[in-house]
Amino acid sequence: MSKTIAVIRGDGIGPEITNASLRVLDAMECGLHYDFVDAGLSAQEKHGELLPAATIDAITKHRVALKGPLTTPIGGGFSSLNVELRKRFDLYANVRPAITFPGTKARYDGIDIITVRENTEGAYGAEGQTLSADGEVALSQIRVTHRGSERIVRYAFELARRSGRRKVTVVHKANIMKTTSGLFLKVAREVAQEYPEIVCNEMIVDNTCMQLVMNPMQFDVIVTTNLFGDIISDLCAGLVGGLGLAPGANIGSEAAIFEAVHGSAPDIAGKGIANPCALLLGACQMLGHLGMEDQAARLRNAIRDVLSRKDRVTPDLGGNGSTDLFADALIESLRGHGSKAA
Repeated sequence: MSKTIAVIRGDGIGPEITNASLRVLDAMECGLHYDFVDAGLSAQEKHGELLPAATIDAITKHRVALKGPLTTPIGGGFSSLNVELRKRFDLYANVRPAITFPGTKARYDGIDIITVRENTEGAYGAEGQTLSADGEVALSQIRVTHRGSERIVRYAFELARRSGRRKVTVVHKANIMKTTSGLFLKVAREVAQEYPEIVCNEMIVDNTCMQLVMNPMQFDVIVTTNLFGDIISDLCAGLVGGLGLAPGANIGSEAAIFEAVHGSAPDIAGKGIANPCALLLGACQMLGHLGMEDQAARLRNAIRDVLSRKDRVTPDLGGNGSTDLFADALIESLRGHGSKAA
């Protein structure tokens, strides 16, 4: 298989972790080719704009992108480049796995939770924002639609069915937010009836957060609205060692963007010590999206192997390695254990 993907190296540590990740992917001989494009501060410096038309065109053409972390400057323009990309391509499903790996600061062993977050509406729509003239009252609308709710819940159940998972937890606040969260819950109940083989339970968001801390093993797939999903997925990342191990996929019907969910970390940019795991795990999601599940399993297995041995891992993971040395260790593991099951 030969496939060209758009690659956005990003800002801060983005180029370092992206280059390391591409070296690992090249070593796997997946048949990937790269169309490098710019966004964020690097794009503004080169092209005078944060999101050039060439970048939009490349993602439209290739339909798949791997993206390093971006920095959105303070001031006018986009409130968030990530939010803007999701809107431009209608990337309605944000898929955030949280998996326990050995040799990390994980709070529990054996966690394997996927949060499926609605990505294009809800509290992050920023519609109707106003601030009174005296600065005393701020207002913003929360917009939830039947269509948006239906397609994200269906995505979660289809993901569960496809991956052999047995339970979907619908997270809401319909007891208080009776219209917006109430509509989401109503639609979720309707969709769940079409998947009788999958257990569906409902949980209020504040209780969900408590239960995730106390007994995360009860969760399998979580589906929820935009703001709740953002909070819950970061909580899940904390359970397995932090955002350095947290990938994300942004999926739409016409395009998909895969990323590390952490920021650009300008304080360590250029030092060669950034951990590439989150972006590599995002690349695993990308490989699965492209139908290369075996290759995705190989890469996850290599990450698990290197982390367990703390072989040249970066300082945040308890080692003395650099970004490039970590990539070297992964490549060696892939070559030595490429046929090993995940």
